[in-house]
Amino acid sequence: MRRGYAALALLALIWGASFLFIKVAVQDVSPAMMVLLRAAAGLATIALILAARRQSPFPPGTRQRLLPFVTIAIFGSGLPWFGFGFGELSISSALASILNATTPLWTAVFAFWVTPAERPSGLNYVGVAVGFVGTGILIAPDLIGQPLRATTIGTLAVAGAAACYAVAALVQRRRLRGVSPLQVAFWQLAFTVPLALVVAFPTIGTIHLHPASVLSIIALGAGGSGIAYLLYYYMMNTLGATRATTVTFLLPVTAVFWGATLLNESLTVPILVGMVVILLGVFLTSRSRPQRAPAVTENRGVA
Repeated sequence: MRRGYAALALLALIWGASFLFIKVAVQDVSPAMMVLLRAAAGLATIALILAARRQSPFPPGTRQRLLPFVTIAIFGSGLPWFGFGFGELSISSALASILNATTPLWTAVFAFWVTPAERPSGLNYVGVAVGFVGTGILIAPDLIGQPLRATTIGTLAVAGAAACYAVAALVQRRRLRGVSPLQVAFWQLAFTVPLALVVAFPTIGTIHLHPASVLSIIALGAGGSGIAYLLYYYMMNTLGATRATTVTFLLPVTAVFWGATLLNESLTVPILVGMVVILLGVFLTSRSRPQRAPAVTENRGVA
């Protein structure tokens, strides 16, 4: 369990800068092309890791698992990556991060029907709400007094992307439990590449890559879609879908960390308060449902 939460912290650090990378990348390429290049870079990273570990990309029963692999390719990368790229053309990255924080809420709602054994408790739902409030506190200072470039379509695209992540998390938890994270990531990205190619092909002529966008795409692919997937699916198998997706609550916190470390940005009171509230939400959401004591069937005797 401790390793699962260590993976959660590391993943939050890696994904914390993703909104910045997406914002930079879509200045030079279309959202669909960004998905294609990101998936290709991530697939190459996973393939190299598999080769280095001399591990086959084919899990037992690969043919029977093709449909779940395609499903998570669509809902775990294709649609959400496109949704965030398209959405950030018209809304701020801050608003996008707030909407992304609704992923655990979607997961908790869907888990009620999809994974009955892992249904969140009332306390878990309180934690989801608390975490979302904390995210709002953290981002609010950046929004006050600044016009949001939000449009209805852009907002819906990002909110839909968060819901897609929740669907993919539950599919992996239910249909791909026990499969190596490397193999899951390999097949997810392997199916994402051709799907994205079909959509991105008409926009190939509009590509104008600059060094910043190239580095952003590499970071999104090798880091955010390669190494990060190993951590994410490891968390799925150790923490469960609902608790694993609480990583979205930590992304604003890690963004503050990177800003303070690399850009010398100051830590304000709202930022510190937001961090505390978000961490409280993660704690409450991660609490396991109390186990009922088994009925006593044996005679313990009397003193």
